[in-house]
Amino acid sequence: MEWVLEESWREKLKDELDKSYYKELVEKVTGEYRNNACYPPEEMIFNAFNLCPFHKVKVVIVGQDPYFKAGQAMGLSFSVSEKESPLPSLRTIYKALGVSIDGADKPSGDLTRWVEQGVLLLNTTLTVRENQPNSHRKYKWRLFTDAVIRALDADREHIVFMLWGRIAQRKERFVHVDNDRHMVLKAVHPSPLAFCRYGEWDGKDHFGCCNIYLKENGIVPVDWMVVGQ
Repeated sequence: MEWVLEESWREKLKDELDKSYYKELVEKVTGEYRNNACYPPEEMIFNAFNLCPFHKVKVVIVGQDPYFKAGQAMGLSFSVSEKESPLPSLRTIYKALGVSIDGADKPSGDLTRWVEQGVLLLNTTLTVRENQPNSHRKYKWRLFTDAVIRALDADREHIVFMLWGRIAQRKERFVHVDNDRHMVLKAVHPSPLAFCRYGEWDGKDHFGCCNIYLKENGIVPVDWMVVGQ
């Protein structure tokens, strides 16, 4: 099937889509979906972009690669489909926000309501084979997501980039923060396996810092708590 990419993103990335590595990536990943169980569903590979057009992005949260079990990944970093319970990384994020995850009214793990406010939930690698984390990194998704960050850096101002984990933080070199052009916030990955030795996740203050920066630049802050309502 054809991978549909939202019009404003297609325009910004049109040169990238013509490069040989991207055409090879499409060919190999399409073959993976044809011959193996892969996630997210193929029609959701570009979900992050299709739900959040280029000109609406005000925050970028960068993760690693999609969840690798059936019914979980939906093309948005850290988000799970409505019927799924929040997974450990997302539970960490909710805890940092003060969202109750164990009460009678458990929050949805679907972060679409963040995306609708201008939060681009971007994984560095957009696809994965079932039960094999990082299995599609070899297909050069990194080059494509590098281009996404470069485009936002070049053509937009006052975007907050939250880079969670070592792999995500490699994107920092494409973001210019000179003269307060953008903000970069870094933390370890919110997976308990990544931060447990520190006692608590060091990204817990990112959401407040983000909204302060947005308001200082005349941008409507993100209602992070909408997931718990």
